[in-house]
Amino acid sequence: MSILSELFRDVASLFFPARCAVCGEPLETGERTLCTLCRATAPLTGYWREADNPVVRKCWGLVPVEQASGFLFFVHGSGWRQLIHGFKYRGAWRTARSLGEWYGRYLRESGLYDGVECVVPLPLHPFKRCRRGYNQSEYIAEGIASQLGVPVERHCVYRRRNTASQALKPRRERAGNVEGAFAVRHPERLAGRHLLLVDDVMTTGATLLSCAGEILQAVPGCRISLAVLAVSQHELGVKS
Repeated sequence: MSILSELFRDVASLFFPARCAVCGEPLETGERTLCTLCRATAPLTGYWREADNPVVRKCWGLVPVEQASGFLFFVHGSGWRQLIHGFKYRGAWRTARSLGEWYGRYLRESGLYDGVECVVPLPLHPFKRCRRGYNQSEYIAEGIASQLGVPVERHCVYRRRNTASQALKPRRERAGNVEGAFAVRHPERLAGRHLLLVDDVMTTGATLLSCAGEILQAVPGCRISLAVLAVSQHELGVKS
């Protein structure tokens, strides 16, 4: 970086300081994305340390998974909800990657995900991706993969139907809404590998489990684990 670039960056930071994505306070030197207080008080689940946890149990009888976990609890009405909406709807993709790196460090340290051979982000339909400009799950996946030391497979799974938003559907209709929505191309790239399927938010789990089921059906010999950035305590039956 040139001296002029450094000077411009320093001047810009005086007038437009980077702010915490949760509380909005200016970040101090050395802080990135989140301030120290918000990072210390984050609503972490701790599920990545548990082979048997509520996310794994959500899959029982539906999709056989090796491991499954969520990183944060989705807290309605909090700054954490605003953070998630920021990278889903307001272009804050760097936040998604930063949180993926944080999550990935914990997944690596737990030892439960040592067998993962590649990371697969839950795909967006091309229409939604074009409208949004990116797929936030890809950035989360990149962050996780960078910590696990494995590649990201972005083009092997795709959406063949542009489904209505799950958030707008009653709980009983969500599984039907995503039935048949996913498909696999180039199954040979995934055959025999242990995949980590990554998504941003899990409520009922219908979307993620539908995608996982399609992969298992289409790809010979593959195994699947799941990693979700945020999960709903209510849907998991977990008391706050």
